[in-house]
Amino acid sequence: MDLDQLIKTDGLVAQTAKFAKEAHKDQKRLSGEPYFSHLLETAKALAGWGLDEKTVAAGFLHDTIEDTSVTLEDIKAKFGPEVGFLVDGVTKLGKLKYRGRESQAENIRKMILAMAEDLRVVFIKLADREHNMKTLSALPPVKQKRIALETTEIYAPLAYRLGMQQLSGELEDLAFPYLYPQEYRWLLENTKYRYEERVEYLKKIKPLVEKALNEAGIIPLFIDFRAKRYSSLYKKLKRYDMDIEKIHDLVAFRIIIKNIEDCYAAMGIVHKLWPPLPGRIKDYIAMPKPNGYRSLHTTVMCLGGQIVEFQIRTEEMHRESENGLAAHWAYEEAKTTKEYRERGASRARPQEIEWVNRLRTWQKEFGEDENFLNALKIDFFRDRIFAITPKGEVVDLPDGATPVDFAYQIHTAVGHECVAAKVNQKIVPLDYKLRSQDIVEIITQKNKKPSADWLKFVITAKAKYEISAAIKAKQGTFRRKERQTELKIIAEDRLGLLKDISSIISRSHINIANANSSLFGKGNFHQMKIRCETEDQEKISKVIMKIKSLKGIREIESRLI
Repeated sequence: MDLDQLIKTDGLVAQTAKFAKEAHKDQKRLSGEPYFSHLLETAKALAGWGLDEKTVAAGFLHDTIEDTSVTLEDIKAKFGPEVGFLVDGVTKLGKLKYRGRESQAENIRKMILAMAEDLRVVFIKLADREHNMKTLSALPPVKQKRIALETTEIYAPLAYRLGMQQLSGELEDLAFPYLYPQEYRWLLENTKYRYEERVEYLKKIKPLVEKALNEAGIIPLFIDFRAKRYSSLYKKLKRYDMDIEKIHDLVAFRIIIKNIEDCYAAMGIVHKLWPPLPGRIKDYIAMPKPNGYRSLHTTVMCLGGQIVEFQIRTEEMHRESENGLAAHWAYEEAKTTKEYRERGASRARPQEIEWVNRLRTWQKEFGEDENFLNALKIDFFRDRIFAITPKGEVVDLPDGATPVDFAYQIHTAVGHECVAAKVNQKIVPLDYKLRSQDIVEIITQKNKKPSADWLKFVITAKAKYEISAAIKAKQGTFRRKERQTELKIIAEDRLGLLKDISSIISRSHINIANANSSLFGKGNFHQMKIRCETEDQEKISKVIMKIKSLKGIREIESRLI
C-alpha cells in the first residue's frame, strides 16, 4: 500500500491525515519535530505492512484522544465506529506500563492481546513503539531505560510471536544501546571490521552460487546478505564466552526462490559446492518455528575453509518473516473482496499457553469466501481474565476466578490472611467473579487461617492446594515442602563480589542452599548460580533489585526449582 498515493486522494486515509495534522498543529515532540511527524511514520509502517485503510487511518489518529481535545465520539462520528474502535483500543493500551518485573512480562503481553480484542490494535501499537524507539534519545535517561526495557521484554516478544521477525529484531536493536551501553560499545569496536570483511567475502562467492543455480535451471528471485543484529549477536556471544571468532553467521547468505521444491533443490546445489557441517542443517519449512517462521538453514565449509550460513526460502516465506501475520492478512485482504461475515468464536483450550499456535491454525482455517479480518478478532482469551493489583501488576487467572484465587496468586500468606476484598474500590464478597481489568485489593488480617468454605468457590489449583494444605496442617496431617529459587547472575569480575551478593541475601533472612561461580567471557565476567531456600517471589524480587544496584552487575534472572 502506497501511503503517499493514499494521502493525495480524498479517501479515508487522506481525511484522517488532514484531521490529525490540524488537531496536533501546535504540538512538538521533545526532539523538536512537529508531533505530526510521529503520526506520519506510524501510518507509513502500517501501510508498509499492507494493512487496510481503516488501520492506517487509525494510525494517524492513535494519539488524538489522549493528547488533544478531540473525543472518541468525535472520531466515531467523523470516521466511523471501526476507526473509533481501533483508536480507543490503542489509547487503552497506552495506559499499561511495565516496571521491570520479569515474572510479570508474560502476563502483560497476554493482557495487551486480551484488551486489544483485534490484532490491528496491536499492529498500531507496534508501529507507534517502533518510531518512539527511533527517537528515544530525546527523552531523559530514566525514561529511556524504562521504555527500552518495556520494548525488549514486552513489545519485541509480541512482534516475534506474531511472526514479525524483522520488527522484533529492530525493536531489540533499538533498545540494546540503552540497556547495555558498555556491551554495545564493545560490539561496535569489535565487529565493524569483521562485518565488512564478511560482506566482501560473500560478494566473492555470490557469482559461484548464482552460476550453479542457473545451470540447474533454478533462477533465484534475489540473493542478498543479512547481517546479524547486535542484540542477537550479544545473546549468542554469551553462549560462546564472548568469543567473536566462534560466531559463523555474523553475516548470512540469503537466497529467495520461487517455490518450495526449488528451495530444497537449491540447498542440494549449495551442498554440492561445499560440504555442510554435521548437525547444522535446519528445516523450518517442514517444521516451522512456533511463531510460523519458515526457511531452510544450512551451514557449510566454504571457500578457503570459511564457515558460511545459507538461508533459503520462498518470497511468501520471506514476506512473512518480515511482516508476519500482518503480511498474511494483507494477502488474504487482497485475495477477496467479499463482505466480512460473522463467525462463531473458536475457543482455545483454557490451558493454552502457546497462543501463537492458535493464530497459525486460524490462518489455515479460512477459505476463499471468508475475509481474513475475522481471524484478527482475539477471542481465545475468553477463558482467561487479567486482574490488576493496586500497584499496577497484572495477574493472569482463569475465567470465573474470585478474589481468594487472586490473593493466593499474589502470595500464599496473602491468601491465608484474606478477610475481605475491594474491586475497583468497592467491597465485594469473597466469592465474587472477577473480570478483566478489575483492580483488586485484598484486605488481610495477621495470623488468620483460611476457611474450609472457600473450597466451595475457588477454582485455581494453587488456591485449592494451599487451602487444603493449611487445613490439613492444622490437623497435623500435612507437611508442605517449600520450593527453592535459583538466581543466575552475570557480573564483571571483581574482588568481594560473591560476598556482597550473599550479604544481601542473608540480610533478607533467606538461607543459601548452595552457590557456584565460574569465569565467563575470557575472564572478564563471572557467572553465578545461587540457590535460595525460599519460594517467596516478593522477597526474591526485592533481593534482585538490591543486587542490581551493586557495581558491575550485568544481568540477573530467577526461576523456581
